[in-house]
Amino acid sequence: MNEFTSDVAFTPTVKAIQSRKGSRDSYARVEQRGGWRATITPDLAAFIEAQTSAFLATANADGQPYVQHRGGPAGFLKVLDEHTIGFADFAGNRQFITQGNLQDNDHAFLFLIDYMLRQRIKVWGRARVVENDPELTAKLMPADYKARPEQAILFTVTAWDANCPQHIPQRFEAVDVAAALAERDRRIAGLEQEIARLRGNAAAKV
Repeated sequence: MNEFTSDVAFTPTVKAIQSRKGSRDSYARVEQRGGWRATITPDLAAFIEAQTSAFLATANADGQPYVQHRGGPAGFLKVLDEHTIGFADFAGNRQFITQGNLQDNDHAFLFLIDYMLRQRIKVWGRARVVENDPELTAKLMPADYKARPEQAILFTVTAWDANCPQHIPQRFEAVDVAAALAERDRRIAGLEQEIARLRGNAAAKV
């Protein structure tokens, strides 16, 4: 049983390194104030459900880590309650590495990054694959999304932490760029029409 929520990441070895490199005192103060959150807050829920991309990390029984990308339309990650995130697991290359890892070792990690907002969230927890539950899979499946759900994954949150935006490049979704350019073009067209109208009025007065 961890004394602090952050102990899921700050092992004794990690804390010894923090002490040696001078950051342990600041993190100890965070721990004394309650440490990292262990429940999904409304702000975190909104952030999670706005994402179109996520990275799910697992490890096999030997400790070999593996990271797999998961993506879909905003809302493909669903917050089911203050402890649980769920998503439909779409059919892919059928290697089933994540599923095999979780069967041997249910410890998991979600890494979420919003390049536009330059914000990243780290989520520790445990995950499990749910097969043969069409009701749950249908509940998690994004509406009108052209993908075939094979099963569901439920992620139970142990702790989470937000990182600073340092070194995150700012990038924008293609759909957002297209919308901004379309709005720019509409404004340009409106201004051109207004200029033509004003020129027409000026010419009529000559």
